[in-house]
Amino acid sequence: MMRRIFQLSMICLIAGAASACNSAEKIIATEDIPTAGVRLINAVPDTAGAYGFDLRFVDMVENSTSFRITFRNTPTTTAGIAGMGGAEYKPARAGSRHFVIFFDDSIQAIASKIVKDTTVNLTAGKNYTALLWGSARAGTMKLTFIEEAVPDPGTQVALRIINATTSAIDATQYLKGAAVPATNTWSNVAAMSVSSYVTTAPGAIMYNVRAAGSATALFTDVQALLGSPASSSAGTSVLDLAPIPGTSVAGSALTMVVFPATTPGSRAANFAAVGGAFMWDRRPPGVPGT
Repeated sequence: MMRRIFQLSMICLIAGAASACNSAEKIIATEDIPTAGVRLINAVPDTAGAYGFDLRFVDMVENSTSFRITFRNTPTTTAGIAGMGGAEYKPARAGSRHFVIFFDDSIQAIASKIVKDTTVNLTAGKNYTALLWGSARAGTMKLTFIEEAVPDPGTQVALRIINATTSAIDATQYLKGAAVPATNTWSNVAAMSVSSYVTTAPGAIMYNVRAAGSATALFTDVQALLGSPASSSAGTSVLDLAPIPGTSVAGSALTMVVFPATTPGSRAANFAAVGGAFMWDRRPPGVPGT
């Protein structure tokens, strides 16, 4: 009897060892998911859920939601520099994709209301902006889906402006501390339109924005995001911290969005006057985080 138990034990031991060997040698292949980047800009001044809008891809389960995007993307101003919260690209699987924009609200009947429903084609390695703008009350609210094909500015930085207001504007970029140039950088930028990029040397860049043909600024001149270069967490020559794109970092691309004032009585985040805020469009190449 003891001999039989011993034999069975040896068989189990050998079987267990074989199983362990097989597990150690087995290679589980994981998919290299082709990925694009998508962000939502909320430039609608007269409607929203209590917390703005949500953009969700509904064709597959994916953690790519632009969540609680309020009017002007919750801008924050630090040392006079206005940046847009929630304006980062969120990873989304490439291919033909179906997304929906909902009201963001704690009341289910409101949160289930669809603002826009569309299908887009995403290419791996590219970034896209879903720009929701216009007036819901006037029936002009629309979704513009932009492929961010930003030209490489090389040793310079690329700058542009998006006019989300209902009137044409002029805008000028200039070096902080210098006088505003007499010649516009962007002239007569039409209502609800996107300018072309211009390139300039890295530095602290200011924006001056006026109604088209006017000499009076619509709001106090604002400084673009400065950013910071790639750096080392250990204080060595090995760069392991990605750069923060900005006008001080060559190879960056930035946009100022000029937003309209909030429509009184609406649920959009409250801004009493026209204003601008910045977002980055392109990281410098060849460094961590590109």
